[in-house]
Amino acid sequence: MNERKGFLLVLLTAIISGASIFANSFAVQGFNPFVFTFLKNAIVAAFLFSLVLLLKDFSSLKSLSKKQWMQLAAIGLIGGSIPFLLYFYALKMTTAINAGFLHKTIFLWAAAFAFFFLREKIDRRFLLAALLLLAANFLLSGISSFGYPEMLILLAAIMWGAENTISKRVLKELSGSIVAFGRMFFGSAFILAFLALTGNIPQIFEISTVQWQWIAISSALLFGYVFTFYNGLKHLPLHKATAVLLLAQPITILLSSAFLGTRISLQEAFGLLLAIAGVFLIFGFGFLLNASNSRGALAAPNRD
Repeated sequence: MNERKGFLLVLLTAIISGASIFANSFAVQGFNPFVFTFLKNAIVAAFLFSLVLLLKDFSSLKSLSKKQWMQLAAIGLIGGSIPFLLYFYALKMTTAINAGFLHKTIFLWAAAFAFFFLREKIDRRFLLAALLLLAANFLLSGISSFGYPEMLILLAAIMWGAENTISKRVLKELSGSIVAFGRMFFGSAFILAFLALTGNIPQIFEISTVQWQWIAISSALLFGYVFTFYNGLKHLPLHKATAVLLLAQPITILLSSAFLGTRISLQEAFGLLLAIAGVFLIFGFGFLLNASNSRGALAAPNRD
C-alpha cells in the first residue's frame, strides 16, 4: 500500500513537472535565470516552512541533530543550487533539445547510485524498462551534439541523481516535507551567495509586475513538485521514483499540443507510447499482481 501511495504521489510530481516545463518556457523569457531560480526557491522554502508549522511538525524541525542539519545542507548544495546554476549557464550555450535529453538521464544516475549506495535491487524488468524510457526520451528530445555545455548539463544531472540518493537515505528518519524544506532553504541560500559574488542582487529589485506573476506561477508548481516528490520518494525505491518522472516530457508535449496547437509527430507519438510502456513495466504488472493476490485471498474459503 505504501508503494502504491508513493507511486501516485510521484506520478502527480511528473504531471506537475510537465506543466512546469511548459509554463517556464514562457516565464524565463527576458529574465535572468539565476535571479529567477533564487526567487522561486526562496518562495517555495517559505511555503514549506509555513506547511511545517501548519502540520505542527515544527518540533521535529527543532529537534534535528547537527548531522541531520548537515545532511539537509548537503541536499541544498548538491541538489538545490550548484546543478541549477550549471544547467542554466549551459542552457545559454546549447539547445533546449540537447538540454532536455541530458536532463532526463537523471533516472539512470539515480539508479546507479541507488544500487551501489542504497543496496536497492535492480531487476531485469527495470533494465528493460530503462531501455524503453531512454529510447522514449531520445525520440521525444534527441541530441544533436555533445560539447562543453552538454557536459555541464550532464554533470548537473549526475549531481541531481546524487542528491536524490542522499535524500532517500535522510527520508528514513525525516518527513518528506522537512527534506523538501531543507533542499529549498539551503539551495536558495547558496544561490543568494552566488548572486552576491557575481553582482546580480540588484536585479532582484528590478523585476516587473508581469515577471512577478510568472514567478508566482512557477513557485506554486515548484512547491507542488518538491512536496509530492519527496513525500512519494519516502515510500518508493529511488530507481523507481526517478523513472516515473520521465512521464513529464510526454505531458509537456500534450500540453503544447492542447494549448499551442503544436502537432504531435509520429516519432513523438511512438515516444509517448514507449514512455508509458516503460513506467507500466516497472509498476503496472506488480500492482496488477498484488491486486489479483488480494482478491484471491479474500475469495479463498476459510478452512478453520
